[in-house]
Amino acid sequence: MLISRWIRSIKKNAELRKVAHQLYFTTVTQSRSPELFSDLEAPDTLDGRFDLVVLHVGLVLRRLRSCTEGGQKLSDALFSVMFDDLDQTIREMGVGDLRVGKKVKAMARAFYGRCVAYDTALDSNDQMALTNALCKNIYGLDGKENSMAKVMAKYVRDVSLNLETQSDQEIFGGKIIFPEVKHSIKG
Repeated sequence: MLISRWIRSIKKNAELRKVAHQLYFTTVTQSRSPELFSDLEAPDTLDGRFDLVVLHVGLVLRRLRSCTEGGQKLSDALFSVMFDDLDQTIREMGVGDLRVGKKVKAMARAFYGRCVAYDTALDSNDQMALTNALCKNIYGLDGKENSMAKVMAKYVRDVSLNLETQSDQEIFGGKIIFPEVKHSIKG
């Protein structure tokens, strides 16, 4: 009885991790949309790419919080997949084992700080706060205005609203669909 429960738990965790990998792959693909760099002028740098992954994963995690059942477990799995990938990337860049932990910890702090800023702005429907958070985090312009940040804020709202329309069943099937960047630019 105990062994069969343990085996079921392992299988369920493996399935959850597989879904998290699918969500992460789709999310990273969206965060690398060429229009984000060319049209919205996000910096095509290591930091810029990290910030776009954080933004998109944060929006997916936001959506998972509204899932009626299992959202927290899938959120945890997605977060774990993301940081496993970041850990691997840091190692591939040649960062030594003794420094990887510090780098990952700094990235986790940055991740949480950015997610709180975006969530607070989205929850309060505060366009200016969202634009300011994007200016600071994506464009590195703390306290300065950036016209592209306003367009990026519209895109972020579009993504958030789009994710809200997708069913829990689709998401737990590993399927999420992001709106095309160009729709936010035009609209």
